[in-house]
Amino acid sequence: MKAIAYYQCLPITDASALQDVDLPAPQPGPRDLLVEVKAISVNPVDTKVRQNAAPENGAPKVLGWDVAGVVQAVGAQVSLFKPGDRVYYAGSIARAGGNSELHVVDERIVGRMPASLGFADAAALPLTAITAWELLFERLQVAEGRASEGQSLLIVGAAGGVGSILTQLARRLTGVTVIGTASRPDTQQWVRDLGAHHVIDHSQPLSTELKRLGLGPVTHVASLTQTDQHLAELVEALVPQGRLALIDDPKSLDVSLLKRKSLSLHWEFMYTRSLFETPDMIEQHHLLDRVADLVDAGTLRTTVGEHFGRIDAANLKRAHALLESGKARGKIVLEGF
Repeated sequence: MKAIAYYQCLPITDASALQDVDLPAPQPGPRDLLVEVKAISVNPVDTKVRQNAAPENGAPKVLGWDVAGVVQAVGAQVSLFKPGDRVYYAGSIARAGGNSELHVVDERIVGRMPASLGFADAAALPLTAITAWELLFERLQVAEGRASEGQSLLIVGAAGGVGSILTQLARRLTGVTVIGTASRPDTQQWVRDLGAHHVIDHSQPLSTELKRLGLGPVTHVASLTQTDQHLAELVEALVPQGRLALIDDPKSLDVSLLKRKSLSLHWEFMYTRSLFETPDMIEQHHLLDRVADLVDAGTLRTTVGEHFGRIDAANLKRAHALLESGKARGKIVLEGF
């Protein structure tokens, strides 16, 4: 089967950073689906793994943790899906990625693809939707519906992949006041179009930006990028006993800054359930089905920012380069081999 892989950790500008390869087709295990990959999207985790995780024993390493496709075969213990089903999912970081014509994935982390979307639009959603959902409802413990009215959520990096779906979830499913950050006119408009009540510039001091708009301290913060650079401002912007959640990988974080206000710190890593095969692993299946229902009802929309064409090494290198530049808006998708 066709796949895109790498053999050593290299800068994306290197001709060998990602390569077109031919690999044996994978075989599904008892709880696995064998999926024909129709479309993928690219996430910052792809670039981080490529830069830092060397392949073992010289074998090619395949990235890619956002897939939309069609089930071709199922393992002996599969009960949720059958061949021919259209599915979408984010996969497991402990297994080979989905940048290949065929891919195997545990059915418990797979969802029914939204009926109203094509494969490329669907591929933009799984990883970021799971991350945003778990961050908002499980880590920050924001309640759905009117119970969250009077609360406020500051989303740092709201124009990115996770921010684009988190902004929609918070605006459409809760009563919180949504304040997104973005630094360029096009990304600021993108965040407004997704439903944010207010947009501020994260290249400026965040607490000053909030005061400029006449906004008081916030009850919740979702820090999606550069948390170490913004930490002091985030602490300043939060109310006493507020909640701070992050998804990025700061080299250091002085959590003593949180003590004076008794702030709580939460880390969201959407691979935890699949990595440890937790007893509630199937919650990601239910979550993705719920997101599909919300998309089909018109409550949520896909977050595709750019379509980079077919799935090959050249186009994936372009996608990695754009993500590494920090200038991507929404999600980058690729479709077909």
